[in-house]
Amino acid sequence: MTQQSVATSDKLDAAVLKVAGVVVLGAIMSILDVTVVSVALPKFQSEFDASYARVAWTMTAYTLALATVIPLSGWAADRFGTKRLYMVALALFTIGSGLCATADTIGELIGYRVLQGLGGGMLMPLGMTIMTRAAGPHRIGRLMAVLGIPMLLGPIGGPILGGWLIDTASWHWIFLINLPIGVVGLIYAQLALPKDAPEPSESFDFVGMLMLSPGLALFLYGVSSLPETGTFADAKVWAPMLVGGALVVAFVLYSFKPRHPLLDLRLFRNRSLTIASVTMFVFIIAFMGAGLLFPSYFLQVRGESTLAAGLLMAPQGIGAMITMPIAGTLADRVPIGRTVPFALGLIVVGFFGFTQVDAQTPYWVLGGSLFVMGLGMGGTMMPIMTSALRTLQAQEVARGSTLVNILQQIGGSVGAAVMSVILTNELNGSRPIPAPDGTQTTEAALAIASQQLPELQQRLDPSLIERGLDFAAQSFANTFWVAFALVVLTIIPALFLPRRRQPAQLDDPQGEQVRTPVPIH
Repeated sequence: MTQQSVATSDKLDAAVLKVAGVVVLGAIMSILDVTVVSVALPKFQSEFDASYARVAWTMTAYTLALATVIPLSGWAADRFGTKRLYMVALALFTIGSGLCATADTIGELIGYRVLQGLGGGMLMPLGMTIMTRAAGPHRIGRLMAVLGIPMLLGPIGGPILGGWLIDTASWHWIFLINLPIGVVGLIYAQLALPKDAPEPSESFDFVGMLMLSPGLALFLYGVSSLPETGTFADAKVWAPMLVGGALVVAFVLYSFKPRHPLLDLRLFRNRSLTIASVTMFVFIIAFMGAGLLFPSYFLQVRGESTLAAGLLMAPQGIGAMITMPIAGTLADRVPIGRTVPFALGLIVVGFFGFTQVDAQTPYWVLGGSLFVMGLGMGGTMMPIMTSALRTLQAQEVARGSTLVNILQQIGGSVGAAVMSVILTNELNGSRPIPAPDGTQTTEAALAIASQQLPELQQRLDPSLIERGLDFAAQSFANTFWVAFALVVLTIIPALFLPRRRQPAQLDDPQGEQVRTPVPIH
């Protein structure tokens, strides 16, 4: 499709907005499901009698599945057609949601989350392709503003919605709520999305996919097994880490050979892309990993309900809502090398408050810290990605977008696994004591359990609960220190981001449509 065949007006007409409605609905489902589950992790621990590191796999498995299908979506859209594939992705996500609600074990839930992630991972990139074709590349800025709605609502609405559903119904409803939305979305997509004919496409790198995805999954499984074993010497830890690491290294060496590799690592010859990718990768590990722990602190140490924990997380989303539109405007006028380090500085200031937490830290301190972090986050994520892709040639944008998005998903998976391992190891250091039912436990574990079980609280010595909660709070603080150090480390590559205006190369000089960048989840 050429630019000449698209309406020349910069305004989004009714036909484009109708298509945008389908895409936004799918994006809301996909993004909300990441944040909704964050407040449910402690509930999964008690429901399935599993460690924090184990239940964190409900997040890690989902993001790994997202990373697996992002590179597949562009190739599959050309081969099978965007409308058909979008509806398949929506159906897969909806079916996966329904199955998650039927899970009887944590293993089943993790497996169903993978299925859900395989559908959810295709919704955003396919949605962007559909919208770009409907509106034309010259209206990408307005399209990104429309898709920014679910990205802003997710961090605020997800924890609140998840908390309300768990408190008023059960954890099953955080998945069941997707069923009616999915059905409406499928009907809407059938009626609103334009038909498109599949076209011949470039070959897909199945060999690369068979190395990268299992390699990452095995490596992260080994890391997540560390709290259970307590040592790297256990085969359950080192064997999957070794095999997974070898597969990832083999993938990196192999990826320079195919004409169309799964990840085009040759793009890292572009200095701007490399610096932006390194900055974002380190930042995602720290921020997304620690982000899962914020609601857990409110639930486990402070004894709040899941709804209250969700509401206490809202200042972060509000902060991001304020600065994201401002950062988007500044990104076109001011080099991000002058704005992103400042935004990261805000995150560092906000994050420091959580390194000081104890069992009685005032909520105004924690809320203020989350708000300042949100301000920084809104000025960090999208500008970094936009800068990375702006310097690429038109024919490189799709591959660059895929590369940056997969790095983002991998960073989120690594962050979730690493932070949950550190927290679990810290909590395991609490003094062992016999539980009321005769089994062996720790003071911290008993104190945390008593926060949600009043009958258990009445049977325990108040001094034991106080010691256990103090230890648990210190465990969270120690974990936050690790994340804080990583955020500070992020400032180093951020200082090398472009400090001068860069010429945009997103427009194809031949007037041909290019696949637009995929927004960060």
